[in-house]
Amino acid sequence: MYELFEERIADGTYPPGSKLPGVMAIVAEFGIAQMTARRVLTELRAAGLAQMQPGIGTYVTQLPKSGRST
Repeated sequence: MYELFEERIADGTYPPGSKLPGVMAIVAEFGIAQMTARRVLTELRAAGLAQMQPGIGTYVTQLPKSGRST
């Protein structure tokens, strides 16, 4: 799931400054567990691709660097 969101950020589906879907929207779209959806957003923040604004949502902060190895 992380790679899918990373690709969507890279291809402009979610450009820098845009709001990412919330946990429940991710759960509904992909049929995954809430914990998995939370982990995706946590990993995007840990990678520096997104930043959480409490009570507002999670926003894209930058494009992924090419050649990422995970």
